[in-house]
Amino acid sequence: MSLPRFYPIFDDVAWLERALPLGVRLVQLRLKDRAPDDLRDQIRRGLALARAHGAALVVNDHWQIAIEEGAEWLHLGQEDLDEADLPAIRRAGLRLGVSTHDHAELDRALALAPDYVALGPVWPTILKKMKWHEQGLDRVTEWKALVGATPLVAIGGLTPERGALALAAGADVVSAVTDITLNPDPEGRMRDWLAVAP
Repeated sequence: MSLPRFYPIFDDVAWLERALPLGVRLVQLRLKDRAPDDLRDQIRRGLALARAHGAALVVNDHWQIAIEEGAEWLHLGQEDLDEADLPAIRRAGLRLGVSTHDHAELDRALALAPDYVALGPVWPTILKKMKWHEQGLDRVTEWKALVGATPLVAIGGLTPERGALALAAGADVVSAVTDITLNPDPEGRMRDWLAVAP
Protein backbone atom coordinates (compact mmCIF):
# COMPACT_ATOMS: atom_id res chain seq x y z
CA MET A 1 0.00 0.00 0.00
CA SER A 2 1.39 3.39 -0.96
CA LEU A 3 0.51 6.54 0.94
CA PRO A 4 0.87 10.20 0.01
CA ARG A 5 4.40 11.23 0.91
CA PHE A 6 3.55 14.45 2.80
CA TYR A 7 1.65 14.08 6.08
CA PRO A 8 1.03 17.25 8.11
CA ILE A 9 -0.45 17.07 11.60
CA PHE A 10 -2.77 19.79 12.89
CA ASP A 11 -4.52 20.62 16.15
CA ASP A 12 -7.63 22.25 14.68
CA VAL A 13 -9.91 21.59 11.74
CA ALA A 14 -9.35 25.16 10.56
CA TRP A 15 -5.90 24.04 9.37
CA LEU A 16 -7.52 21.42 7.13
CA GLU A 17 -9.47 24.21 5.44
CA ARG A 18 -6.11 25.74 4.52
CA ALA A 19 -4.16 22.56 3.70
CA LEU A 20 -6.56 20.44 1.67
CA PRO A 21 -7.16 22.95 -1.16
CA LEU A 22 -3.38 23.02 -1.72
CA GLY A 23 -3.33 19.32 -2.56
CA VAL A 24 -2.52 17.74 0.82
CA ARG A 25 -3.93 14.21 0.62
CA LEU A 26 -2.97 12.72 4.00
CA VAL A 27 -3.49 14.71 7.19
CA GLN A 28 -3.87 14.05 10.91
CA LEU A 29 -6.06 15.77 13.46
CA ARG A 30 -4.28 15.64 16.81
CA LEU A 31 -6.76 17.08 19.27
CA LYS A 32 -5.79 17.44 22.93
CA ASP A 33 -7.60 18.90 25.95
CA ARG A 34 -10.95 19.50 24.28
CA ALA A 35 -14.49 18.97 25.50
CA PRO A 36 -16.19 15.81 24.14
CA ASP A 37 -18.69 17.74 22.00
CA ASP A 38 -15.90 19.86 20.50
CA LEU A 39 -13.82 16.75 19.79
CA ARG A 40 -16.66 15.10 17.94
CA ASP A 41 -17.48 18.27 16.00
CA GLN A 42 -13.84 18.72 14.95
CA ILE A 43 -13.53 15.11 13.79
CA ARG A 44 -16.87 15.15 12.00
CA ARG A 45 -16.02 18.37 10.15
CA GLY A 46 -12.52 17.13 9.40
CA LEU A 47 -13.83 13.91 7.86
CA ALA A 48 -16.29 15.83 5.69
CA LEU A 49 -13.57 18.20 4.51
CA ALA A 50 -11.14 15.38 3.75
CA ARG A 51 -13.74 13.44 1.78
CA ALA A 52 -14.69 16.54 -0.20
CA HIS A 53 -11.03 16.89 -1.24
CA GLY A 54 -10.34 13.21 -1.85
CA ALA A 55 -7.95 13.12 1.11
CA ALA A 56 -7.42 10.73 4.02
CA LEU A 57 -7.93 12.04 7.55
CA VAL A 58 -6.13 10.26 10.37
CA VAL A 59 -7.72 10.66 13.81
CA ASN A 60 -5.16 10.72 16.62
CA ASP A 61 -5.99 8.81 19.79
CA HIS A 62 -9.80 9.18 19.94
CA TRP A 63 -10.64 5.72 18.68
CA GLN A 64 -14.23 5.59 19.98
CA ILE A 65 -15.21 8.76 18.14
CA ALA A 66 -13.27 7.61 15.06
CA ILE A 67 -15.34 4.42 14.98
CA GLU A 68 -18.64 6.19 15.66
CA GLU A 69 -18.02 8.85 13.01
CA GLY A 70 -16.94 6.36 10.35
CA ALA A 71 -13.30 7.41 10.08
CA GLU A 72 -11.01 5.31 7.92
CA TRP A 73 -7.72 6.00 9.74
CA LEU A 74 -6.52 6.07 13.34
CA HIS A 75 -3.13 6.88 14.86
CA LEU A 76 -2.14 5.57 18.28
CA GLY A 77 0.88 6.37 20.38
CA GLN A 78 2.38 3.72 22.63
CA GLU A 79 0.45 4.98 25.66
CA ASP A 80 -2.75 5.02 23.61
CA LEU A 81 -2.25 1.35 22.78
CA ASP A 82 -2.60 0.54 26.48
CA GLU A 83 -6.12 2.00 26.57
CA ALA A 84 -7.49 1.26 23.11
CA ASP A 85 -9.81 -1.62 22.26
CA LEU A 86 -7.76 -3.00 19.38
CA PRO A 87 -10.24 -5.75 18.41
CA ALA A 88 -13.02 -3.15 18.17
CA ILE A 89 -10.77 -0.91 16.08
CA ARG A 90 -10.03 -3.79 13.71
CA ARG A 91 -13.68 -4.84 13.52
CA ALA A 92 -14.53 -1.28 12.47
CA GLY A 93 -12.08 -1.61 9.58
CA LEU A 94 -9.90 1.30 10.71
CA ARG A 95 -6.45 1.53 9.21
CA LEU A 96 -3.90 1.99 11.98
CA GLY A 97 -0.70 3.97 12.34
CA VAL A 98 1.52 3.53 15.41
CA SER A 99 4.29 5.71 16.91
CA THR A 100 7.63 4.07 17.71
CA HIS A 101 10.83 5.32 19.34
CA ASP A 102 12.85 2.20 20.16
CA HIS A 103 13.11 -1.48 19.23
CA ALA A 104 10.69 -2.69 21.89
CA GLU A 105 8.04 -0.27 20.69
CA LEU A 106 8.68 -1.26 17.09
CA ASP A 107 8.22 -4.95 17.96
CA ARG A 108 4.97 -4.11 19.70
CA ALA A 109 3.77 -2.07 16.73
CA LEU A 110 4.67 -4.65 14.12
CA ALA A 111 2.82 -7.34 16.07
CA LEU A 112 -0.35 -5.34 15.33
CA ALA A 113 0.26 -5.45 11.55
CA PRO A 114 -0.13 -1.65 11.31
CA ASP A 115 -0.83 0.26 8.10
CA TYR A 116 2.14 2.51 8.84
CA VAL A 117 4.82 2.90 11.48
CA ALA A 118 6.02 6.33 12.58
CA LEU A 119 9.57 6.94 13.84
CA GLY A 120 10.56 10.03 15.76
CA PRO A 121 11.91 12.39 16.60
CA VAL A 122 14.30 12.16 13.66
CA TRP A 123 15.61 15.63 14.55
CA PRO A 124 15.10 17.58 17.79
CA THR A 125 11.53 18.78 18.11
CA ILE A 126 9.89 21.61 20.00
CA LEU A 127 6.40 20.12 19.75
CA LYS A 128 6.48 18.22 23.03
CA LYS A 129 8.87 17.11 25.72
CA MET A 130 10.20 13.69 24.79
CA LYS A 131 12.43 11.27 26.64
CA TRP A 132 14.01 10.21 23.35
CA HIS A 133 16.88 12.05 21.77
CA GLU A 134 16.94 12.62 18.05
CA GLN A 135 16.94 9.35 16.14
CA GLY A 136 18.89 10.49 13.09
CA LEU A 137 18.88 9.34 9.49
CA ASP A 138 20.72 6.08 10.17
CA ARG A 139 17.81 5.01 12.37
CA VAL A 140 15.40 5.85 9.54
CA THR A 141 17.34 3.51 7.25
CA GLU A 142 17.45 0.81 9.95
CA TRP A 143 13.72 1.10 10.67
CA LYS A 144 12.84 0.82 6.98
CA ALA A 145 14.83 -2.41 6.76
CA LEU A 146 12.95 -3.73 9.79
CA VAL A 147 9.43 -2.72 8.72
CA GLY A 148 9.81 -3.95 5.15
CA ALA A 149 6.75 -3.20 3.03
CA THR A 150 4.96 -1.35 5.85
CA PRO A 151 5.07 2.39 5.13
CA LEU A 152 7.50 4.29 7.37
CA VAL A 153 6.66 7.83 8.49
CA ALA A 154 9.52 10.10 9.63
CA ILE A 155 8.51 12.78 12.13
CA GLY A 156 10.19 15.24 14.45
CA GLY A 157 12.04 18.44 13.63
CA LEU A 158 11.48 18.09 9.90
CA THR A 159 11.73 20.90 7.36
CA PRO A 160 11.26 20.41 3.61
CA GLU A 161 15.04 20.10 3.25
CA ARG A 162 15.25 17.53 6.04
CA GLY A 163 12.19 15.80 4.62
CA ALA A 164 14.07 15.19 1.39
CA LEU A 165 16.94 13.67 3.40
CA ALA A 166 14.54 11.43 5.35
CA LEU A 167 12.95 10.19 2.12
CA ALA A 168 16.38 9.47 0.69
CA ALA A 169 17.26 7.55 3.89
CA GLY A 170 14.28 5.23 3.46
CA ALA A 171 11.19 6.96 4.82
CA ASP A 172 8.07 6.54 2.70
CA VAL A 173 6.24 9.50 4.24
CA VAL A 174 7.43 12.70 5.93
CA SER A 175 5.43 14.48 8.59
CA ALA A 176 5.50 18.03 9.91
CA VAL A 177 3.72 20.04 12.57
CA THR A 178 5.33 23.25 13.84
CA ASP A 179 7.36 23.76 10.66
CA ILE A 180 3.99 24.67 9.13
CA THR A 181 1.93 26.03 12.00
CA LEU A 182 4.64 28.40 13.27
CA ASN A 183 5.68 29.54 9.79
CA PRO A 184 4.74 33.11 8.83
CA ASP A 185 3.44 31.75 5.50
CA PRO A 186 1.89 28.33 6.23
CA GLU A 187 0.41 27.96 2.74
CA GLY A 188 3.74 28.74 1.11
CA ARG A 189 5.46 26.29 3.44
CA MET A 190 3.00 23.54 2.56
CA ARG A 191 3.67 24.19 -1.12
CA ASP A 192 7.39 23.78 -0.39
CA TRP A 193 6.63 20.46 1.29
CA LEU A 194 4.47 19.23 -1.58
CA ALA A 195 7.30 20.01 -3.99
CA VAL A 196 9.69 17.85 -1.92
CA ALA A 197 7.22 15.06 -1.20
CA PRO A 198 4.69 15.04 -4.04
